[in-house]
Amino acid sequence: MPYRPSVPCKHPRCPALVPYGSGPYCDEHKAAHQGDRESASKRGYNSRWQKARVRYLHSHPLCVECRKQGRLTEATVVDHIVPHRGDQKLFWDESNWQPLCKPCHDKKTWNEDNNPTYKF
Repeated sequence: MPYRPSVPCKHPRCPALVPYGSGPYCDEHKAAHQGDRESASKRGYNSRWQKARVRYLHSHPLCVECRKQGRLTEATVVDHIVPHRGDQKLFWDESNWQPLCKPCHDKKTWNEDNNPTYKF
């Protein structure tokens, strides 16, 4: 049975080939990508989430931030009010969800990521 061919390293402009299934980066670049995020499906955004998201947006069609400013904008994103950071209980708690349009979600996420709240 033939083996699968090696794949190129995903680091920009790296010509090295990586054996299939051993990861996306060559040995030289693995350390540089240790902090990369896991895929969306590994973070919980799988088919179950997609179904819940569609159901939630169907019953909550307008962006809550735009409504506060007197605008009616279609919500396209289900946002976690309190970032779940991998906590599955918080991830699936619908009282922690809010409908947002993409620009409002991007603005909120940008502010949260650049000004994190630390709890001691």
